Amino acid sequence: MNYAEFQKEIKITQKSICRDFFCQNHGSIRIKKEKTVLRNLEKIFGAALKISNQKGFQAMSMRDLSIETGLSTGAMYAYFSGKEDLLNMMQHHKRTMAMRIVEKYMKEETDPLIRLKTMLRVHLYISEAMQPWFYFSYMEAKNINKKQRNQAVESSRITENIIKEIILEGQKAGLFKDHDADMSASIIKAMLQEWYLKRKKYAKRQISVDRYADFLESIIMSFIRI
Repeated sequence: MNYAEFQKEIKITQKSICRDFFCQNHGSIRIKKEKTVLRNLEKIFGAALKISNQKGFQAMSMRDLSIETGLSTGAMYAYFSGKEDLLNMMQHHKRTMAMRIVEKYMKEETDPLIRLKTMLRVHLYISEAMQPWFYFSYMEAKNINKKQRNQAVESSRITENIIKEIILEGQKAGLFKDHDADMSASIIKAMLQEWYLKRKKYAKRQISVDRYADFLESIIMSFIRI
């Protein structure tokens, strides 16, 4: 699988992210006309990501968001109750959407070697398709409320635990070397984060997500495979 094939199957776009959000949260959104909701969610999420990247979410005011979106403050309150609510719901949606996609691909594989390769690629491809969201989630994790922060930490641990369990399965099957599974999973997670946190660096070097995935896979396989 390459990134083009992944995108063709999953079709992650800003509009699809908003549609998924609406499907998961339509009960809490006061506007019920889907076309209007999707149009405004695209504006709100796009503006929040853009302004956060420029000066940080906490420095962003509702007036900044209103100017960038072209929506009145009152119109935006139909979707969220305030800045903290917007931050929390964006963080939560990024985590849940990404995990659903990971689970979709992982449940189809049983071989530890294939499962590890699949996990690496799917995580990288999701973070490429949702790069502004992944970067935003990482950078703004310190600003969410305690409950959401604990969920973010738990989500990160879930990813590491998936990798750890695959490594343990591979060791049990005699496919992987007897490395420390916890430490290995932690380092692999850091290398996955490197892609979306340092995206501009790799773009300048004209390194595609497929090239990064190939290189990362070769490094990890040479380290872990017997």
